[in-house]
Amino acid sequence: MTEVLKSAHFPTVRAWVDGWVISRKAPRPVREPWGLRVDVGLPGHVARHIVSAPTPEILRRLTATIRTPGTWLKLCAPPEAVAPLLPEPWAVQDPEFMMTARLVRDPVPAPDGYTLAVTTRAGVTVARVLTAAGEVAARGQFAIAGETAVIDQVETAANHRRRGLGTVVMKTIATAATSMGATNGVLVATAQGRALYSTLGWTLHTPMTAAVLTG
Repeated sequence: MTEVLKSAHFPTVRAWVDGWVISRKAPRPVREPWGLRVDVGLPGHVARHIVSAPTPEILRRLTATIRTPGTWLKLCAPPEAVAPLLPEPWAVQDPEFMMTARLVRDPVPAPDGYTLAVTTRAGVTVARVLTAAGEVAARGQFAIAGETAVIDQVETAANHRRRGLGTVVMKTIATAATSMGATNGVLVATAQGRALYSTLGWTLHTPMTAAVLTG
């Protein structure tokens, strides 16, 4: 527990998890000696353990005691640091990146041929860029934890990419979040997403490694 509490990543990780469970309608996180646990309860995603300071001792303890396939680890470390410590049948996923930013109001209109829709329900605000036919071309959502907006599920449909729609979504989210009192944002990005967010002023907080226990 001491290592977890002293981890520089823990406050940001805690905010991310608190917002993520709202965004995904998952149960509230549970404190564990190694960090946080979320009992997601979905097929292939039974639970996730989030570790802000993944030491060899912590990973040995987790991998020795977890037996349920579909359990995930989210580790604040690059794959090369933790993958050698994860025995089979733990499957390491593509690298991820926790990123943070100070949020500013910078609304932008949707490009010609698209419209922008923002809705809030049950604590989750969704920004959608719609085609003239009403199809979702790009979208993203966020939930607020304290003063932090946790951005989640940002994606652009394959046939609408390279048109600036991701930027429209992110700036719309930042503007909406600041109007609700958020001052900073956090998200976990893929390598491709990291490239977009970096151009919008987001910076790397910590590399992350995801691993799932296979059946």
